[in-house]
Amino acid sequence: MDRSDTKMRRFDSPAFLIIYFLRGSAGLFLLSMVFASAVSFLDMVLPRIISFTVDSVIADKAPDLPASVLACLERIGGVPRLREAPVLIAVIVIAVALAAAVCRFLFRCLNEMAAQRFVKRMRDNLYGKIQRLPYAWHGANSTGDIIQRCTSDVETIKVFVSEQLTSLVRVIVLIALAVRFMAGIDGTMTAAASLFIPVVIGYSLFFYAKIGDAFEKADSEEGRLSAIAQENLTGVRVVRAFGREQYERKRFEKQNEYYTGFWIRLMRILSLNWVTGDVMTGLQYLLVNVMGAVFCVNGRITAGQFIAFVSYNSLLIWPVRMLGRVISEMSKAGISLDRLRYIMNAEEEREPEGALTPPMDRDIRFEHVSFSYDAAQGGPNDDANDRASGRAEDAAFRNTDGGALNDVSFTIPAGSTVGILGGTGSGKSTLMYLLEKLYPLGEGQGRILIGDTDLSKISNSYVRSQIGMVLQEPYLFSRTIEENIAISSKSFSREEVRRASGTADLIDTIDRFPSGFETFVGERGVTLSGGQKQRTAIAQTLIRRCPVMIFDDSLSAVDAETDARIRASLRKDTEGATVILIAHRITTLMHADQIIVMEKGRVREKGTHEELLAAGGIYRRIYDLQMAGCDTDERQQL
Repeated sequence: MDRSDTKMRRFDSPAFLIIYFLRGSAGLFLLSMVFASAVSFLDMVLPRIISFTVDSVIADKAPDLPASVLACLERIGGVPRLREAPVLIAVIVIAVALAAAVCRFLFRCLNEMAAQRFVKRMRDNLYGKIQRLPYAWHGANSTGDIIQRCTSDVETIKVFVSEQLTSLVRVIVLIALAVRFMAGIDGTMTAAASLFIPVVIGYSLFFYAKIGDAFEKADSEEGRLSAIAQENLTGVRVVRAFGREQYERKRFEKQNEYYTGFWIRLMRILSLNWVTGDVMTGLQYLLVNVMGAVFCVNGRITAGQFIAFVSYNSLLIWPVRMLGRVISEMSKAGISLDRLRYIMNAEEEREPEGALTPPMDRDIRFEHVSFSYDAAQGGPNDDANDRASGRAEDAAFRNTDGGALNDVSFTIPAGSTVGILGGTGSGKSTLMYLLEKLYPLGEGQGRILIGDTDLSKISNSYVRSQIGMVLQEPYLFSRTIEENIAISSKSFSREEVRRASGTADLIDTIDRFPSGFETFVGERGVTLSGGQKQRTAIAQTLIRRCPVMIFDDSLSAVDAETDARIRASLRKDTEGATVILIAHRITTLMHADQIIVMEKGRVREKGTHEELLAAGGIYRRIYDLQMAGCDTDERQQL
């Protein structure tokens, strides 16, 4: 889908959104309605044939048919011919039935083709839109709820448009034809039968509001249930490791019971709606049959007309009830459309006007940067980079204080290696999110410069193509190791993959796998250990050869010896690149050209390893704590 198609579009009402999604399928829907109308007309013809047969063929009443029909009848010998060969009437009935069957078949085929195109366009647009939404939006909306909107709500809208809305034309045609044919038989009976139409519409409008409120709440609870299921399926190893199966099961069952309760209440409302319809239908049948029988006995109408009227009344009841159902279903579809409008109207991440693409191998300067996730629509805890696939709406995963920055200023010289040390919530990862433009700096929040160019003026996509970032909790896709390593590279060779893997100290591990680089890692890299996943992510970043590389606590899951080997390889393989190392472990940072110590969103100390040790501040205290458990040989190795 062309991005320009929705770039500046805003959908102020559900109707506009449906019209937009109907592009490419509206013609098929209209054509299906034409055949649906033809079915309605042919369904009305059959009772007329039966009435004519009873009154004019079996009895002697003069035919009451349109002139064109009478002319055709005369060509085959008129009523006498039909009395001699009643099989001709059966042939006509079969022909009409076959024509109705063909029209019904074409209606179903065209309607289903249109429905599938309609759903495809909805899915394509929603997926494309979500891909372009800011990182902060994803941080404020849970994955389970987004999936529920893009599946359950899409299906609700599809059913409404393809089944209820497209049937509306057929319903209107049926009502109009039924009333017209019935009026031709007896006006009083037609008026009596028509009295139920406003009654059905009235109670349908009454239930419309009630169903809408209940469905909105049920839809919201389904989103929460989906989020819990999604969290537990993706985090099954953590649940098992901590023996939390019972707790998580009870948590799911509690939400499931709550959700089920809402649906039970909703079904009570729907049942009352359907029962009311049944009562109205029964009363309409009773009234028409009693009146018809009385009028038939009194000679006001013939037996054939009575049979035809009852048939027309039966055909009228279905479209009237269908009209009521369309009104009721509109409430459900309206809620689903509003939930999709929330996504489609969300503000997309935009490139700055006149976006620049300057060289990125320049000094990086943070000048008086202050930032809070409160102002950025929610964000991650400082070191919870993965945050279990976006469970941001859960209070346990939201931290409005941790990660906030307060007047941070420092410079990272081009081509140098800089270490950033700090506790959880100190703001060290937030610095890198800002550098990657995952969160924008607002007015008065300071600025970040690349050389002499303000980061806010540089193209977002260009910045991310030039800055490689390895997270503490990397996300691996359900592909082979080679495909995961080279996922960010448009063209690569096995040699490049092996070189990046060698720097990440991953070659020996891969060679032990029976399938080597073709080993399938499973969902989220479940078949790999934490350290193996981190090293795969490091190789994934190294293969890009970016001028700026960020390693956000990406060696936390490897042992000290492996850490030392990787650091040595990185110093050699990333020569000339600006490297930013974020870690809790001082041994990871001690060989950096400059180390920055963060605490509560502020820069507390800056300097080399030796300078910070000599200063005797926070860095020295952390160093003494971490080195207390190491013997002399281990210290010399580090």
